[in-house]
Amino acid sequence: MSKGKILFTNRGIHPYLPEQLTALGFDCHFDYDSPKEALQLEQYIGVVMKSRFHADQSFFDKGKQLKFLARVGVGFEHIDVAYAQQLGIPVLLSPEGSKDAVGEHAMGMLLSLLNHLNRADRAIRQGQWLREPNRGIELKGKTVGIIGYGTMGQSFAKKLSGFEVETIAYDKYKTNYGDAYAKEVTLKTLFDKSDIISLHIFYDQANHYFINQAFLQQFKKPIYLINTARGLVLNTADLVAAMKEGTILGAGLDVIEYEKQSFESFTSEHLPAPYSYLLQSDKVLLSPHIAGWTMESKRKHAEVLVEKIVETIEN
Repeated sequence: MSKGKILFTNRGIHPYLPEQLTALGFDCHFDYDSPKEALQLEQYIGVVMKSRFHADQSFFDKGKQLKFLARVGVGFEHIDVAYAQQLGIPVLLSPEGSKDAVGEHAMGMLLSLLNHLNRADRAIRQGQWLREPNRGIELKGKTVGIIGYGTMGQSFAKKLSGFEVETIAYDKYKTNYGDAYAKEVTLKTLFDKSDIISLHIFYDQANHYFINQAFLQQFKKPIYLINTARGLVLNTADLVAAMKEGTILGAGLDVIEYEKQSFESFTSEHLPAPYSYLLQSDKVLLSPHIAGWTMESKRKHAEVLVEKIVETIEN
């Protein structure tokens, strides 16, 4: 006898997740194309989604039998978590699945920026053998400031531990979060000491443009900036202004504020001047929201959610 029906609404989820749930006695259904309004949610005890649509109040109101909503990945900006909690529906995320991928990607972006790897590669392909203009900067001895010390921030700090840097962290939502890999500091200390900043905060309205002109002007030294969090936590126009002023020496951006809601693409029409600057600057390294996008993380997200779904249902 089936333990209940679970609906999968997005392609690209590792087959391990539905396979294991089926083996455990759940009846997995798949609807990758119907609009949210057409989903027959009344019959399901759980929904597994990514970011195709917004799970709002109307969504949860239709799910009369829902015992969980599982989001494959990180971030809950597509989910009305407060309303789900009000209804007693647990929202399950799987940040553990991509923590190593994000930590490694942030590290790769940082090392590439400091050593001008992408710029040097492009120059050679254009027939230019430029050594002195591409003289690098060593990471050793620098102070790296991490903003947001959750699963991703902690992973990046751990990856930094072998580079002989001082790693400090600021998290406005936590206290007593320092560990063997990063020292907990105030925002003022972060501004005073950092040579490099890496963003790992989640997005909601309270964090919209958290990094803006007023924020960037408070750093005592020019910095490098890495963003593998969400595009909308960083004001692109203010970032570009800071780069033109020399207060930002380089930026590695895996996410940009012009991405569409699904994160699968971004608006390509009528992009503003700041985006054009990012495209032409040799001090900017861009990637298409793939920091957590590895072969390993795809399966690990599935493994994490199997455990969380089973624990939720059994409790």
